[in-house]
Amino acid sequence: MNIQQLQYIVAVDEHRHFLKASEACFITPATLSMMIKKLEQELDVVIFDRAKQPVVPTDLGKSIIEKARNVLYHVKELESVAKKGNYELQGEVRIGIIPTLAPYLSHLILPPMMEKYPLLKIRLFEWNTQQIVEALKHDRLDIGIAATPLSNPDIQETPLFYESLVVYSTEKQNPKKKKYLVPADLNMKRLWLLEEDHCLRSQVANLCSLRKKMAENEQLEFEAGSIETLLNMVEMNDGITILPELAIHSLAAHRKEHIAYFKAPIPVREISLLTYRQYVKEKLNIALSNIIKTTIQPLLLHQKGKQRVIEIG
Repeated sequence: MNIQQLQYIVAVDEHRHFLKASEACFITPATLSMMIKKLEQELDVVIFDRAKQPVVPTDLGKSIIEKARNVLYHVKELESVAKKGNYELQGEVRIGIIPTLAPYLSHLILPPMMEKYPLLKIRLFEWNTQQIVEALKHDRLDIGIAATPLSNPDIQETPLFYESLVVYSTEKQNPKKKKYLVPADLNMKRLWLLEEDHCLRSQVANLCSLRKKMAENEQLEFEAGSIETLLNMVEMNDGITILPELAIHSLAAHRKEHIAYFKAPIPVREISLLTYRQYVKEKLNIALSNIIKTTIQPLLLHQKGKQRVIEIG
């Protein structure tokens, strides 16, 4: 048994195809198949059911592949420690950020991080929460940044900050131009939200108990995939929506005039740094957490006062 064989079975599990896995490993399909066959013979088990298309692991094979992933995580960390002497951050780090946060967070944290750690190569991905979790589990990401809690035992969550939710509406939906609202002030029939797989949608639904009431929308139903599209739809249809507060800082001046805030207790969403349970680059986690907290917390509304907040998930 060797490290390469463990890498090969993980690759086949990810691609569920021997040819695609061999291409990802830069070897021939024959070599890949032979190396995996040798491992199966050595362990006296069948790891993959080759009779099925796509290829799937056997029940015992799933357990072996999971153990292989754990071994590869620790091998990767050992190599990292050896390269940098465990003193300076360097090498590649892959970070996934949810779409309702990435446009408003990335440009704030990347410059100070690159300046402080010039030997660190950062690869950034804008994915939804489920994509981030799956990528963490399969070693396609090192770190995720998303709204929590996730209640996933495989994922370790490190809270970074609590972001208030704010209201954006046209003048018709807030004729008195109130600066502070309660959920009862929202016109549910004119409420527009992000599509279902965006975490902010479920948080807003939990906050306002909207799931049943949202079905009452008539004539036009539309689910936006981005906050910019959502704002355009609200303006076109005299509507109302809920935004994360960091989005305010990127709005044009005329749009900021249509922002209203919730009265205390202010609803917030928890934003956390996510890592797979076997991920052990603690120094990198601490470095990224410190930069995010230092950069973002001065911008957060509920940090500037003593108003009560209510966390929603």
